[in-house]
Amino acid sequence: MIVLGLTGGMGAGKTTVARFMRRAGWPAFDADAAVHALQTKGGRAVPAIARLWPDAVRDGVVDRVALRRAVIGHPAEIAALEGIIHPLVRDERRSFLRAMARRGVRICVLDIPLLFETGADRDCDAVIVVTAPLAVRLRRVMKRRSLSEAQARHLLARQMSDRERNRRADHLLRNGLSRGHTARQLKRLITNLETAR
Repeated sequence: MIVLGLTGGMGAGKTTVARFMRRAGWPAFDADAAVHALQTKGGRAVPAIARLWPDAVRDGVVDRVALRRAVIGHPAEIAALEGIIHPLVRDERRSFLRAMARRGVRICVLDIPLLFETGADRDCDAVIVVTAPLAVRLRRVMKRRSLSEAQARHLLARQMSDRERNRRADHLLRNGLSRGHTARQLKRLITNLETAR
């Protein structure tokens, strides 16, 4: 089984690429969805978060806005939250990989924004990095999160640099021109990977 990592900076268009991959028949693990599930009612992260930030949990569900307010700007708090979330997401990821292996899947995808930062790239045979011009990414992040340009720049600056992420990629997908352009690149990549297998 070939395990592909999929990552990219905020606003680069990784979600669009992941959608194309699912349409190609490649099952994908969505780390963001896993985090959301861990923080909903009955989620495995809720008790630990409630112990550290009781005001961020209401009726057994994590209030993500309240949690963000509690940790942003406090490196020790962010590290504590990551210490809760990252191991749980890693467990979910590895369960997904075991399930895919049992099913005899030929190619699957790990869709993880912090792929390199969390060491999840070690579970991958190859990593695809989605990249887009900074102006495009800023515009997307500002629109999606209702942020000023300064706030969006601050968020992007907290991530791994594009240069470092691109340097570590096995495959680069350049996004930002059009969906058609992205789809053509991805189709070529899918064909190459299917052929090389």
